Amino acid sequence: MTQSEYEIREQICDIGRRIYNRKMVAANDGNISVKLNDSEFLCTPTGVSKGFMTPAYICKVDAKGNVLEANEGFKPSSEMKMHMRVYEKRPDVGAVVHAHPVFATSFAIAGVPLSKPIMSEAVLTLGCVPVAPYGTPSTMEIPDSIEPFLEDFNGVLLESHGALTWAGDLMAAYMKMESLEFYAELLYRTSQLGNTKCISPENVEKLYEVRKKMGLSGRDQAKFCREKGREYCHNCSNCFSKDEI
Repeated sequence: MTQSEYEIREQICDIGRRIYNRKMVAANDGNISVKLNDSEFLCTPTGVSKGFMTPAYICKVDAKGNVLEANEGFKPSSEMKMHMRVYEKRPDVGAVVHAHPVFATSFAIAGVPLSKPIMSEAVLTLGCVPVAPYGTPSTMEIPDSIEPFLEDFNGVLLESHGALTWAGDLMAAYMKMESLEFYAELLYRTSQLGNTKCISPENVEKLYEVRKKMGLSGRDQAKFCREKGREYCHNCSNCFSKDEI
């Protein structure tokens, strides 16, 4: 069923409360956007806690980030430049979520990608998550830093900043953020146990076959590796930093 614009505004507020209540953001951090059509996008405002928004807070912008509609006292997040780069390079994407989840952001600060296949669900629904080079917030440096990763991945860590996920709709983009943070926490906690055991390449291949049969959304990491002439992302030094947790 097609959602009305007002229903989408309500959903943005609901997702804002979810990321705030799950401590994926603090104070006024984070931002959310949804593509209405090729020339209209809804987004969260700057300087507002994502846990306390109402539909009246949500702004509407065009494909260049120019304000089309915003109530008095509200203006779009300066990070919309990052969101618009995703929409520009990935026409299939319908929503983008940016947050600062604790474990994922810790990996982003350390410059360590989430690239070990330690859990079957993470392989199926998320794939590898690279680290985009540092960029100054609200400038074009961040859009430029994430662009090389947009075509082949379902999310990215922003060095010394946070995490970004995208998908065909808002709930799917949010779920990828949840999965990314859960994956990061598992990778951290298993490293503390001193034995982060990875799924074998043979079993990863089986998971990719299951993924195809399930028709899951998002980019297929197996397809990415084959087309680039590389081995699996989780042990490919050409894809990621050689530093491992």
